[in-house]
Amino acid sequence: MIVFLQNARLIDPEAMTETLGNVVIDDGRIAAIGPMSAPEGARVIDCKGKCLAPGIIDIGVKIGEPGERHKESLRSAGLAAAAGGVTTVVARPDTLPAIDTPEVLEYVRRRAEDAPVRILHMAALTKGREGREMTELGFLLDAGAVAFTDGNNVSTAPKALARAMTYARSLGALIIGHPQEPELSKGASVTSGKFASLRGLSGVSPLAERIGFDRDMGLVEMTGARYHADQVTCARTLPALERAKANGLDVTAGVSIHHLTLNEFDVGDYRTFFKFTPPLRAEEDRLAIVEAVRSGLIDIICSMHTPADEESKRLPFDEADAGAVALETFLPALMRLYHSGHLTLPEIFRACALNPAKRLSLEQGRMAEGAPADLVLFDPDAPFLLDRFALKSKSKNTPFDGTRMEGRVLRSFVAGVEVFCAETT
Repeated sequence: MIVFLQNARLIDPEAMTETLGNVVIDDGRIAAIGPMSAPEGARVIDCKGKCLAPGIIDIGVKIGEPGERHKESLRSAGLAAAAGGVTTVVARPDTLPAIDTPEVLEYVRRRAEDAPVRILHMAALTKGREGREMTELGFLLDAGAVAFTDGNNVSTAPKALARAMTYARSLGALIIGHPQEPELSKGASVTSGKFASLRGLSGVSPLAERIGFDRDMGLVEMTGARYHADQVTCARTLPALERAKANGLDVTAGVSIHHLTLNEFDVGDYRTFFKFTPPLRAEEDRLAIVEAVRSGLIDIICSMHTPADEESKRLPFDEADAGAVALETFLPALMRLYHSGHLTLPEIFRACALNPAKRLSLEQGRMAEGAPADLVLFDPDAPFLLDRFALKSKSKNTPFDGTRMEGRVLRSFVAGVEVFCAETT
């Protein structure tokens, strides 16, 4: 079926423009953009001046299959993503067992086929994500892995990591690292400082991130590997990132939406829904990172969706699991940056759609003729009160519970097929 989206506010992250226009979707792709009439027989959807943008590509989503399906299944994650305007999920390999063999990867790929959105998978860089022996990178690439990472399990064996990076370079594979010095950050719950001391919580210096990033950059320079830092959250890391790019290293960096919109004081009186890895930073760091996204120094914004059950969150702060669900709160949280004047809508979708597509060599992420029709229609100004129990994710651990937010997803399309429609549209 041909779909005609009329009277839309088109967000183009390549041209960095916002224009009023119409879009024709045919055979799963954007067939035409501009002031045209509806093709004969097309399904016409009046966008009523709301925003139409490329669907979000979210790198670093935790899904519980295999091993923790009670926290999040591939199906529930797909439904949550569709409701949040995330049309491509890039899932992490920190499952039980880890996705470190072609057989496990094939299992989750088959399980993901019924999801309403595209689900791609990263594979573990080392066996068991233990940082010692590299996985069968070539076989995993052939099986469909889009990148390799050990996630929060930062290797303490630089020689083993260098060997894996060298082999990944020969395959053209992307390595995704977590820039933290593992010994300094072990057991830490918050960023060190006066607030951590007053609360009696175990803290880690922001320099642990810089030290970890510097080590990884040395290995990238030595091996020539393609590298993406999953989260850069401190101002002191930014000069090192700028130098790495200026020196011609194939390096990009990301940051989670929580580190862009929250700071260390949001922990308040030991609120475990605000516990993250890395921990929330000082307001000065947050503002510096927002500016780095605006300038393009930080390339990608992600949700770092990490479901956790009630039993793992209803614990003393130092003992509670880190992370929060974010697939459905991703876009409303992004709108905080838009309404505050920090980022424009094209800048936001450059970081959460276009740049992730470029880094992973995907066709999606563009508002252009011929591109896949993975699109999100949303109202950036629609207010609502977030109720965590209304989320489609199996787990409900969101820091935004009870928060007044702006920005509602109205419709989501994947390959031209409508996979979500809000009840109010």
